[in-house]
Amino acid sequence: MFKILLFVAGLSMGPAVLAADMKTDAVMNALTKELDRSFTGFKNAEKTPLYYLSYEVTESRTYYLGSKMGAINSDSGHTSRKLDIDLRVNTPGLDNTHQVKGDYSWTSRSQTLNLPLAVDENEDALRARIWEYTDKAYKKAQENFTKVNMNKAVTAQEDDPSPDFSPSKPEVFYETVTLPEMDKKLWRGKLDKFSARFADTPFIYDSGVSLTAETKNRYLVNSEGSRIKTGNNYIRLSFSLASRTTDGMDLSRGEQYDGASYAELPSEEKVLADIDRSIAELKALKDAPIVDPYHGPAILKARAAGVYFHEIIGHRLEGHRQKIEEEGQTFAKKLNQKITSDIITVYDDPNIKYFRGRALRGYYRYDDEGVKAARASLIENGVLKGFLMSRSPIRDFPASNGHGRHSTGRPVVSRMANTMVEASKTVSYPELRKQLIEECKKQNKPFGLVFDDIAGGFTNTGRWGPQSFKVLPLLVYRVYTDGRPDEVVRGVDIVGTPIASLSKIMAAADDPDIFNGTCGAESGWVPVSAVSPSLLLTEMEVEKSQKSQEKPPVLEPPLHDK
Repeated sequence: MFKILLFVAGLSMGPAVLAADMKTDAVMNALTKELDRSFTGFKNAEKTPLYYLSYEVTESRTYYLGSKMGAINSDSGHTSRKLDIDLRVNTPGLDNTHQVKGDYSWTSRSQTLNLPLAVDENEDALRARIWEYTDKAYKKAQENFTKVNMNKAVTAQEDDPSPDFSPSKPEVFYETVTLPEMDKKLWRGKLDKFSARFADTPFIYDSGVSLTAETKNRYLVNSEGSRIKTGNNYIRLSFSLASRTTDGMDLSRGEQYDGASYAELPSEEKVLADIDRSIAELKALKDAPIVDPYHGPAILKARAAGVYFHEIIGHRLEGHRQKIEEEGQTFAKKLNQKITSDIITVYDDPNIKYFRGRALRGYYRYDDEGVKAARASLIENGVLKGFLMSRSPIRDFPASNGHGRHSTGRPVVSRMANTMVEASKTVSYPELRKQLIEECKKQNKPFGLVFDDIAGGFTNTGRWGPQSFKVLPLLVYRVYTDGRPDEVVRGVDIVGTPIASLSKIMAAADDPDIFNGTCGAESGWVPVSAVSPSLLLTEMEVEKSQKSQEKPPVLEPPLHDK
């Protein structure tokens, strides 16, 4: 089950300066020295020999500021360093990471879990912890490889006999990403001003505004010779507001703004206008009727369409899922076959830092296996052309395209980054809306649905359950064919299966927009982006969404208890 995202110091310096910086970096020195020592020692061990070793250190500095009802309620910062070890024994053809059929736990396949390191620049202290963790990882690898051999001896032959690991050329790159100190006085004042805007509205039962700034630098060294330090800044300003209907349904609206610097965040006027719009939308939702289960024509507005593609197909095109025996392998045998409308092209490219001047959270230079980020062509004019690849090869795809990702403490697998949906033929959004009404009349439907905003969703790709998806809308309109005004409705979730849903795409608008989010899967939570135009589907199925049985608050909020 999967849930659903920079300013570089030193790039203008010459090679000699960069080399000097790398040589004086205590973390890089500790990693390099201990890797060389460990690899030399373990590759000649009496047990199953080591053939590959990689260290990745993630250094994170995070600051969080939150405000409610015009007052700061949270002000905190945190610095951490975490180590991940990829240690492989035997050969790339068969090693300790090989799937153990019948074992559904990805955690058990992970070689290391949550390994903290000192945050001081003390090379000796760092090496001591790396040595300790490497010894445990080596012993765990030997244990896992024994299980792999036993499992292969007693289970059926695998459909895809691809190796467990692919080689990659060594990369050398060094940058230190920094972020200026936050002007706390300035941002405290802004957040209090934003959050105070909700105080005048009695039907808002909870609200808040927050600003998160994270600088993340990653070190990666491996036995192939890669020596990399790279990073990103993730800044997010967001607000949320919530209410509850008399029938117990929780409702919410909100907005989030992402950037790689504080200057990329919107103006006060823009945020306040969005807050006022969200308050009006929440009021409309609170008074809106519930939609019964429905199937018929629908429009996914641009940002919602990005989430939709992420959920229905993104995870199913992750390379490792095409050979894992427990996976549904929905598209594994559909290469070069048509799977969606001729107008649709989809690719994933981590190299895209900005789209039309706005930051994409899925941007990075190198993935978590030391492979340079590359564009992965997925769908071309409706035809399936490829998969997102880590260094776990599959049939016909022997090499990584730089999509091996994870969060600290989790195993690396292939994951999305910046998923780009493009249409070769588009119309204006008003024209797309006209086509929706025409399609409704053609199907004798009194109305169609427009999905304006989506919170996220989840999908199941495994064989142990329904291989379906669910997308969670936040704001939905009913568009009538008889000319009545559009009507806000509530209480619906989008459901479906990927092959059928992809075949329903009929047309696209010329209005691409960005969804920035964070995606969760077996390799943890990673920042992602999706860019898509608005899409018209000839058929979409919705079902009633989950709701609580709680009533609204007994008393009015204190500022409105007259």
